[in-house]
Amino acid sequence: MLVILMDEQILAPEQVCQSCLLANGSGQPRWGGGQLRCGQAIRQLTEQHPEQYECVMGFRIANVK
Repeated sequence: MLVILMDEQILAPEQVCQSCLLANGSGQPRWGGGQLRCGQAIRQLTEQHPEQYECVMGFRIANVK
């Protein structure tokens, strides 16, 4: 499950991505093959932390399993 990480909040991608031109047709981040297609990976701090990405709009997205 993808979530948007803000300073003190966790948001659903629907709350942010629907206004992004790079989102898919249903307003979701472009996710495929285990990677965020509309952003770049951020180095994981530890194995226990979820995979994180930074989208082109500057939001941090985490893949929470």
